[in-house]
Amino acid sequence: MFPQGRHPSGQPFKFSVLEICERIKEEFQFLQAQYHSLKLECEKLVSEKTEMQRHYVMYYEMSYGLNIEMHKQAEIVKRLSAICAQIIPFLTQEHQQQVLQAVERAKQVTMGELNSIVGQQQLQQLSQHAAPLPLAAHPSSTQPPSLSTASSGLLALSGALMAQVQLAKEHRVAQHGESRELSPGRSVSSSPAESLQDEQRMGLKRKRDEKELPGHSDSDGDKSDDNLVVDETHSVARAAASKPSSSSPARDSLTPGPGPSSAIALRPPPGTDSATPCSPLSSSSPSTSSLAVVPQASPSLCTGTQLSVPQASSTHGRSPLVAFESHPHLRASTLSSSLPGGKAAYSFHVSADGQMQPVPFPPDALLGSGIPRHARQLHTLSHGEVVCAVTISNSTRHVYTGGKGCVKVWDVGQPGTKTAVAQLDCLNRDNYIRSCKLLPDGRSLIVGGEASTLSIWDLAAPTPRIKAEFTSSAPACYALAISPDAKVCFSCCSDGNIVVWDLQNQTLVRQFQGHTDGASCIDISNDGTKLWTGGLDNTVRCWDLREGRQLQQHDFSSQIFSLGYCPMGEWLAVGMESSNVEILHVTKPDKYQLHLHESCVLSLKFASCGKWFVSTGKDNLLNAWRAPYGASIFQSKESSSVLSCDISVNNKFIVTGSGDKKATVYEVVY
Repeated sequence: MFPQGRHPSGQPFKFSVLEICERIKEEFQFLQAQYHSLKLECEKLVSEKTEMQRHYVMYYEMSYGLNIEMHKQAEIVKRLSAICAQIIPFLTQEHQQQVLQAVERAKQVTMGELNSIVGQQQLQQLSQHAAPLPLAAHPSSTQPPSLSTASSGLLALSGALMAQVQLAKEHRVAQHGESRELSPGRSVSSSPAESLQDEQRMGLKRKRDEKELPGHSDSDGDKSDDNLVVDETHSVARAAASKPSSSSPARDSLTPGPGPSSAIALRPPPGTDSATPCSPLSSSSPSTSSLAVVPQASPSLCTGTQLSVPQASSTHGRSPLVAFESHPHLRASTLSSSLPGGKAAYSFHVSADGQMQPVPFPPDALLGSGIPRHARQLHTLSHGEVVCAVTISNSTRHVYTGGKGCVKVWDVGQPGTKTAVAQLDCLNRDNYIRSCKLLPDGRSLIVGGEASTLSIWDLAAPTPRIKAEFTSSAPACYALAISPDAKVCFSCCSDGNIVVWDLQNQTLVRQFQGHTDGASCIDISNDGTKLWTGGLDNTVRCWDLREGRQLQQHDFSSQIFSLGYCPMGEWLAVGMESSNVEILHVTKPDKYQLHLHESCVLSLKFASCGKWFVSTGKDNLLNAWRAPYGASIFQSKESSSVLSCDISVNNKFIVTGSGDKKATVYEVVY
């Protein structure tokens, strides 16, 4: 075994098998201990990184708000100085001298005085660090203070916030030992990201538990066929499927619906209204992949984990969405008096490495040609059923509204009370229309919904009639798209397939397969070469229409309910069940995330100019956004969930369909 001369004779160097196993065991235990130690360090670093990111965003917003406030106070001082200069000549000579001397004395603020004021206010803040921060009222609602008072107030606010953050940090350090004993590598006062991860883990655990229940079906068809429901008890969307639901009886329905078609959701936490879920993570069951819309009640204010920094109450009832959004009331308290319109930061840029930063909008964000100022309600079209689909003709004279079993045609070219000029009976009487699309020439209308059949209507005939029907294997169609040359139609099916139809030969050309659950929304590029689809499987996919293959896939943590491709190219807007709107760059990892909706984003549409788009949601809101960074242009509140929308080709009209059994036509004002 050993070369001669290397090993001393008479002293054999041997190990038994047992000794070798013991040494291997010791080495393994040592490596395992090292692994656990490194794992704890890694978790600690991740927690600290999340905390630093949150602090960075808070400091960024605070500095931005202080900067705006400083410029505002400087402008107020300029205007007051101009007013004084105009009034002083009307005083007597003696009074003029007195006023001028008083003004000069007011301007002479020394650094010593400022430091003294700031020091006193900081001591007061430290002695009352459990009380809310004394935020000054908005200058527009109070008498403007002098320059010295404004400057000292702003400096005191900054110093107080810094002191509070330092106190919070010391408090966390003091608790660190106890937290390590309770849960190694995690802090007792969990960060927003940890809270979100806990909710996600609980949701996944519930999903696994539900899958283990008897009678639960895991097939894609069963998961999607019974979704996209319309709840008639509150005139909100519910898509009754052609076969009964097989979901577990362990889950509670939010509201009793007709027969088996009641909306499904996880049980709400004790003490909360089941119709107003506090968190989008708990608003619906993870295993219930649906575009279900539950009754809309007044938005409830969702409070996250308490920060050590005192906070004021919020005017924006936001749910915890991301690490920096779990405490919107803190942002609202520091920025609501600073940002235009009193809105807290709602648009964030997300870089390739996941870093989120509030978007500083350019000065011309809401200016320039093609950017609307607001929208004026023009017509109310009383359809009589929940309006799940709308479209407007290129001539802007006719509006088509899809409800239960029929599409109604409205002539909006004339003023006065509107009544439907035609009714197109489609599908079965009890099945909802999910999508209707006009061909560019306006002579044909394609209708799809809760049936395996698509109807093509001839609108040029003296009386509209069905001229063709397409039948697929899926029990429902959730969305439609027409190619720019009007030769091909694409239908998003409840089984996840995208079916391509030849409109001239009335034949099925091919199917794009990839979504593992229902395909819910679709849009096509202007050149007709790429197709974008979103699904209930939490993915957005891009398809090459020339080669017939999938090009891209974007994965999300929420179901996709709507999307729109920017006519100018490069950007894709996606509306989600989590209430976010995300704007993706189609070739780069950059994206924007918009947080103004308070519930599911049910529909989305780009203006043909590509400069702006609208989104609607279960929160009754119609939001108009500047593309791509998402500056809010205007917002309209309707009386019920807004399920569908469309924009005219000339960008002058917006049409929405709601759960209030009506459609609304808006005139866009520039």
